[in-house]
Amino acid sequence: MTDGWWRSGPEGITLRVKVQPRARRPGGGGLAPGVDGPRLRLAVTEPAEDGRANRAACTLLATALGLPAAAVSLLQGAAAREKLVQVSGDAEALAARMRDWA
Repeated sequence: MTDGWWRSGPEGITLRVKVQPRARRPGGGGLAPGVDGPRLRLAVTEPAEDGRANRAACTLLATALGLPAAAVSLLQGAAAREKLVQVSGDAEALAARMRDWA
């Protein structure tokens, strides 16, 4: 199952996200155009230093989905704004939540 910016798999779902560090307000939702298709837009207040924005983006997703922070991990894009994130859990339930959130 896929929706362009996320893909389900046996471990959960992978999300293509675009992170905006140093935003005035943290939050997410909406889609942003990306090089290889749409991405979920995430804004975090932390700067892109020492992985702080990456950790904040993972925490934001975990909180929005009602999951522990350990359920969300960065797969690709540690030094880029466009990232690939893995969310562990029931793929069908996570996909439904992501459709509602975006």
